[in-house]
Amino acid sequence: MDHNGLSDPYVKLHLLPGASKANKLRTKTLRNTLNPVWSETLTYYGITDEDMVRKTLRISVCDEDKFRHNEFIGETRIPLKKLKPNQTKNFYNCLEKQLPIDKTDDKSLEERGRIMISLKYSSQKCGLVVGIIRCAHLAAMDANGFSDPYVKTYLKPDENKKSKHKTAVKKKTLNPEFNEEFFYEIKYAELSKKTLEVTVWDYDIGKSNDFIGGVSLGINANGERLKHWFDCLKNKDKKIERWHTLTNELPGSGFND
Repeated sequence: MDHNGLSDPYVKLHLLPGASKANKLRTKTLRNTLNPVWSETLTYYGITDEDMVRKTLRISVCDEDKFRHNEFIGETRIPLKKLKPNQTKNFYNCLEKQLPIDKTDDKSLEERGRIMISLKYSSQKCGLVVGIIRCAHLAAMDANGFSDPYVKTYLKPDENKKSKHKTAVKKKTLNPEFNEEFFYEIKYAELSKKTLEVTVWDYDIGKSNDFIGGVSLGINANGERLKHWFDCLKNKDKKIERWHTLTNELPGSGFND
């Protein structure tokens, strides 16, 4: 609260577990009021079925201060499992003091954003078509608060090291749209033995590119990643699109650009 007895409030959203700058959203700041009305809509893209079961939305209200650190006012939390698809639900919650965050989260799997990938096995072309559609809520890697992202894909094992594909670079964005497709010539029977590795990078001029996050799809994956791969195998010639969570680790990858 400010010296005039009022506040300059704004609201921050995080998804727990895995809170990071990549999944923070916030409203605009309203000046000199204790009864703010925002009427804003904030959207998280790439929410999966897994998220709806295990994620909780943390809603924090803060007082913006131009000359000091912003002051925490209060927070509330809403488990996503309380929501139903395509239905709006209103909550009237009291703000509480700052609640502890579960420190048992595995920091090695810090979330770095989301990526939408499409998979289709083409019987006509005898190969796998991989679509890199878009990313959302990417981690910022540059000092300006943005990244210059691009995506690489590998189909492994890759004895001849010829499976690498790369999208174009999108400048100064954390929500890039790529809409690019890559083709891997492969027999259908061999596809079940393969793993698709997808990594997102921040392009830097004159120095090494920064790894943002990655995801691995295939028979050795689990959850949504395994389901996406199986759905592709079961539905020849049908494009299957899914959102996936990017993490800061990807098994089997050296992270060398």
